[in-house]
Amino acid sequence: MTVATKGKTKPKGTKKHSGKKGRKSTIKVVVLIALVALVAGSAWLYKRYTDFNGANINLQGRQTAYIHIPKNAKFNDVVKLLTDSAFVTNIESFKWVADLKKYPTKVKPGRYKIRNGMSNNQLIDILRSGKQETIRITINKFRSLKSLADLVGSKIEAKPNEIYKLLIDNNFLQQYGLNKETAYALFIPDTYYFEWGTSAEEFLARMNTERNKFWNEQRTSKAQNAQMSPVEVYILASIVEEETNKDSEKPDVAGVYVNRLHRGMPLQADPTVKFALNNFEIKRILNKHLQTNSPYNTYKNKGLPPGPICTPSKTTIDAVLNYNKHKYLYFCAKDDFSGYHTFANTLIEHNKNAEKYRKALNKRKIYK
Repeated sequence: MTVATKGKTKPKGTKKHSGKKGRKSTIKVVVLIALVALVAGSAWLYKRYTDFNGANINLQGRQTAYIHIPKNAKFNDVVKLLTDSAFVTNIESFKWVADLKKYPTKVKPGRYKIRNGMSNNQLIDILRSGKQETIRITINKFRSLKSLADLVGSKIEAKPNEIYKLLIDNNFLQQYGLNKETAYALFIPDTYYFEWGTSAEEFLARMNTERNKFWNEQRTSKAQNAQMSPVEVYILASIVEEETNKDSEKPDVAGVYVNRLHRGMPLQADPTVKFALNNFEIKRILNKHLQTNSPYNTYKNKGLPPGPICTPSKTTIDAVLNYNKHKYLYFCAKDDFSGYHTFANTLIEHNKNAEKYRKALNKRKIYK
């Protein structure tokens, strides 16, 4: 039997429509979540990209600077160095990229050139490569080993006192055939390039290598012909270096000293007296100066002094090796103060020249 139901009748299709609406809401939520995730992910990726490739080096107005990483430094030491220098804008991003590129296990000592605006990636590539910027050191004329050590020690990792200590250590210098008096002879003035991380021992070993290159067979043979060793030539060249800055007359000055050496005469070189007094500012050597008790006083002692009195130039060393073979035994500065000298064969002739120079000094009121 069929019973007719009165009242509300549920519209056809209501259930199906409600399902579609729910699914649309779900899709919207999923899409929204996906968009949020995408935005968040994009932000994270952008941050990581900028951490990796964005500028993170600020040199405060400079275009370049140098980072010096000492031997045996660890990653934490590098981080501290960068933090203290304030070169790195965001040190945390540097550490993140460093970890990513495994730099903490590849720290290499040295002197590294960095540029303003570099990224972490660029900086770490340089540090990790170990490719250093070399140091340019020019050795000119030095009158003391201490001042030479101070110059070199201001440019490489080795400290000045470390270098100087070796230069006055006879036991150390013995391996180079030198002692603390002749240690100057280890240096041939020139411009050399070093890695910043060079130690004192490595620096001096390099200088010895350069010295051996300079003293080739030809120069050694010339020294033998002059009846001198390379070190003795160097000592004489140091005196010639102090006597005149005129390259054209250096072979003549050297010839005078070689003549005196061969005749057993004292050199009577004023620069050696100044060295003995440790005063190269003296403009006039007086009798009281000549009484100085020192093995470097060549007025009191015959032959060469115990060691060089400066580091002579290559030109001066070669001037000694190629000294002019003349008969001069004396020379005196010209009274015109041109820097040139007058040469003489006899003491009488020399005394006349010396008197002219003394009068010129008196006229200019140069008494000491």
